[in-house]
Amino acid sequence: MKRVRHFTPSVFLCLVHICLVQANYAPYFFDNGARSTNGNMALLSLSEDTPVGTHVYTLNGTDPEGDPVTYGMAYEAGSRRYFSVDKNLGNVTLIEELDREKEDEIEVIVSISDGLSTVSEKVRILVLDANDESPEFINTPYIVQVPENAPSGSSIFKIEAVDKDTGSGGSITYFLQNIHANKFTIDRHSGVLRIKTGVSLDYEKSRTHFVVVIAKDGGGKLRGDNKVFSATTTVTVNVEDVQDTPPMFIGTPYYGYVYEDTLAGSEVLTVIALDGDRGKPNSVHYCIVNGSEGSFEIGNTTGAISVIKSPNQLKKEVYELKVQASEVGQEGDVSVYTFAMVTIRVVDLNNHPPTFYGENGPQNRFELTMYEHPPEGEVLRGLKITVNDSDQGANAKFNLRLVGPGGIFRVVPQTVLNEAQVTIIVENSAAIDYEKFEVLTFKLLAIEVNTPEKFSSTADIVIRLLDTNDNVPKFSSDYYIARIPENSPGGSNVVAVTVSFTHLLRNALFSRFLIHPSTGIIYTQPWAVLDAEVNSKFNFYVKAEDTDGKYSLAEVFITVLDVNDHSPEFNENIQEKTMIIGSPVKIEAIDQDAEEPNNIVDYSIMQADPANVFDIDQSTGEIKLKSYIRSLDIIHNITKSKDCIWSVVVQAKDRGSPSFSTTAVLKIDITEETLHKGPMAAFLMQTKDNPMKALGVLAGVMGIMVLITILISTAMFWRNKRSNKIMPVRRIIKKRQTPQSRTIRMEWLKFKRPGNAAEKFVVEDDAKNLHNENSNNNIQIASMPPTAPLPPPPPTLAPRGDDPGWRVPTVSGSLTPKFINKQLKKRGHGSAHNALVSELKMKFEKRNAAIGEPHI
Repeated sequence: MKRVRHFTPSVFLCLVHICLVQANYAPYFFDNGARSTNGNMALLSLSEDTPVGTHVYTLNGTDPEGDPVTYGMAYEAGSRRYFSVDKNLGNVTLIEELDREKEDEIEVIVSISDGLSTVSEKVRILVLDANDESPEFINTPYIVQVPENAPSGSSIFKIEAVDKDTGSGGSITYFLQNIHANKFTIDRHSGVLRIKTGVSLDYEKSRTHFVVVIAKDGGGKLRGDNKVFSATTTVTVNVEDVQDTPPMFIGTPYYGYVYEDTLAGSEVLTVIALDGDRGKPNSVHYCIVNGSEGSFEIGNTTGAISVIKSPNQLKKEVYELKVQASEVGQEGDVSVYTFAMVTIRVVDLNNHPPTFYGENGPQNRFELTMYEHPPEGEVLRGLKITVNDSDQGANAKFNLRLVGPGGIFRVVPQTVLNEAQVTIIVENSAAIDYEKFEVLTFKLLAIEVNTPEKFSSTADIVIRLLDTNDNVPKFSSDYYIARIPENSPGGSNVVAVTVSFTHLLRNALFSRFLIHPSTGIIYTQPWAVLDAEVNSKFNFYVKAEDTDGKYSLAEVFITVLDVNDHSPEFNENIQEKTMIIGSPVKIEAIDQDAEEPNNIVDYSIMQADPANVFDIDQSTGEIKLKSYIRSLDIIHNITKSKDCIWSVVVQAKDRGSPSFSTTAVLKIDITEETLHKGPMAAFLMQTKDNPMKALGVLAGVMGIMVLITILISTAMFWRNKRSNKIMPVRRIIKKRQTPQSRTIRMEWLKFKRPGNAAEKFVVEDDAKNLHNENSNNNIQIASMPPTAPLPPPPPTLAPRGDDPGWRVPTVSGSLTPKFINKQLKKRGHGSAHNALVSELKMKFEKRNAAIGEPHI
């Protein structure tokens, strides 16, 4: 009994476990309906434009025992795999692009498993249409044959296009491009192409029409947007010809010629007519209706017109033939016809060219001698020329013209029929110039006008010219410019003019120049001496004259170049100066040369005892003490001489080549300014070397004071006279306190504080233009009452002509150069000529400014 109790529980547990295993249930899918997004994918539909990678569905199911389930997806062999599934979540993803037009249903085997049991189901997924296809025309290309007499509005062709889409995306409507310019219309639903109402086709105008047809679908959704697709094709409409146009002559108008040597039976010309219906043309038959008069015939099928008589039997010069062209149908009947006019002219044979004749028969060269410049319009009577063409009618018509230098002569007549006398007339007298052409040569050309041969002939016209005196001698230039150094010897060549028979128009001033009558060389007289300081410019005319008295003038400008032939000159070889410490003194030398750098003077100190006391300005000639010398004490330390007088040797040197120089001795008395209390002291120091200047200024001051006293006395007198009283003295003294005298004095003397002692006192006078040799102006006062003393008269100066006064103001005065006024002596007698030369020079300078200075 105990043993049985021991095994009974374990057997019971095994039996329970077996029972539980045998009771396991299979998992299953949920069926949520057609529009559900999860379940078993039954009745699922997708649009064909669904993008690849889209989550399109979720497989969903369960296990009765609550075990976890997994999902799977399988396809039949050979099928494309469109979907993939997440086995745990059941998410289904599109992995292949859908195309309803290729596959509108997809079969998929979906499965669900709980690990023990697997349940599989076959489901069908519907692919919905999207408007992703364009219309397509079928049975292209479209080529239509339409007879030209097809009635308007009739249908000629049906166009068909298909669209693989369904619904509105698969419906098609038809349109024509450029509907207004088309001769056709199309039914928008059926695609039937018709001839537009009221329009007819014409093979002769247009044989082919190209009609562009557009097929458009009804539109539909594609990836969320509404899309409309279209397609285009071209319909070629060939118009077929129909016999509805009469024949037409081509190459009209028709002209033919029968010449004097044409044989009877010869073909004159051929007319051509074509059926107007070019697609299916009929043959054409020709005949002459009238105008032949039995002289011409025509080939019935060829249209060749021939003459059946000899030319000498033809009675008329011009025949007008009326030719008929008729169409012959397939049955041999004549349907339509047309007419053309043919003109045949009987003409002489052109077998003679134009020929020139002289007095003795045929001639091809004519010569004439004549004087140059004959009157315009004059006939060359020495030329006797006749021209003739032996042919008749149009063959004897020709033109005449001169070939050669144009515009000189003209020929009359210009058009000739058979024969004419040739006349040559002068047209341009100026061009008939012996100096340009001694012989004029022309070709006289005669050429037929209306003949195909254009026969022609020529004759030489040779005109020899005789010279007449018709030219004025002409210089190569209107003016000549020359330069010559002033030290050139007599007989030197100056410039050459280039016309023979020249001579110099001159007066006494220009007698130093001559001109060679044949070479035109202008040269100086053997005795001539040029001096740039006296006269540096010469201007005159040269004349070229022939034997008949015809002449021309040219202007000559000669510049005498300055040469350094003068040395600088001091006015005195020994000069004396007084120098106040701090103020310079100045020397001056004059160089009589005319131009720079020959007349520019540089100054230098050659010798001074003791040395290193003075500095000199190289350009101005101002001499001043060294900068360290500021008092007489320093001077006394330099020299033992108490009079402080230096002897300085100065040199003046010009800048010419070669350079000239001269020296002078300058004695300088150095003093120190001792008066520092007013401008009067400075003035006295300035006038130390010129007492007349100081005397004149003092006399002026005294005169002003006397004038003030007289004015005051006169005013007092008239006042006392009016009041019949004698005013007290103190009253008069009180009145004199007014600075009237000082005011009057300031009108005559103006004081300023200059930079140095030499300029502290300056006298200004209204007579500013009156200078003395020391550059000081003496004051001239108006006439005074008899009681006032008069100042001494100012020093007078001798007139110096046009020469400037050389003045350099210094403390002790200035030096006036004593140079010989040779310019004044030599220029005095030529003032009128100088005015003329100045005027010519201004004229020349204006001309140079306009055209540039010419080269000589």
